[in-house]
Amino acid sequence: MFVSLSLSKINFISHKMEVFLNTFFVLLGALFSVLNPFGAIPFFVGLTQDYEKGERSRVALWTAINVCIILLIAFFVGEYVLRFFGITIPALRIAGGILIASSGFGLLNANPKKRKGISKEVEEDLANRNSIALTPLAMPMLAGPGSISLLIAFYQEHNKVDEIFASSLSIVVVSLFIFLILRSAHYLARYLGASGIVAISRIVGFLTVAIGIQYIISSVLSIIRGI
Repeated sequence: MFVSLSLSKINFISHKMEVFLNTFFVLLGALFSVLNPFGAIPFFVGLTQDYEKGERSRVALWTAINVCIILLIAFFVGEYVLRFFGITIPALRIAGGILIASSGFGLLNANPKKRKGISKEVEEDLANRNSIALTPLAMPMLAGPGSISLLIAFYQEHNKVDEIFASSLSIVVVSLFIFLILRSAHYLARYLGASGIVAISRIVGFLTVAIGIQYIISSVLSIIRGI
């Protein structure tokens, strides 16, 4: 009796750990591909080239914090926004898949000197701003519509306590990666060069396109099954 109870507990814990790790790594990989912090390196270097080393680290830190806050808000509050506007999950997943695939195509054909959502007027205005950590670095360059819609749809399918904790942890970890990458941006830019950064961005872009198409396929199949 005692042995059977112990085995049941072990199996239960093992199952919980499997769900936790699967949720954590799936969302971590998807978020990292969609956010693509490597693609932000040339722009970050250009914006902070006249900054002191400590000031660059501060901007990188606040960018990562802002991204983390934006993603957590999207993850936890997004569901209620959907209910308010009467948007269904399949519709969100299709729209999110289109946005994610579109951002992936943008990365495949990326010009490292231009980033999504950044107009010429905004670039000229940046020189007069005290902080660039929120706009444009955190949003829309990193945490854009693709990552926000990804998180809203992900929450709909992973809303158990352990899955929510794993998802929140993956958001924190990907934000930590963003901080480390941006903090090392000037070194990476010198080491990889423009061609190296473009190559990494295009590899990540290909994966991002695949994620977006998979979202669309899954949504269409779910609609067909419901007919």
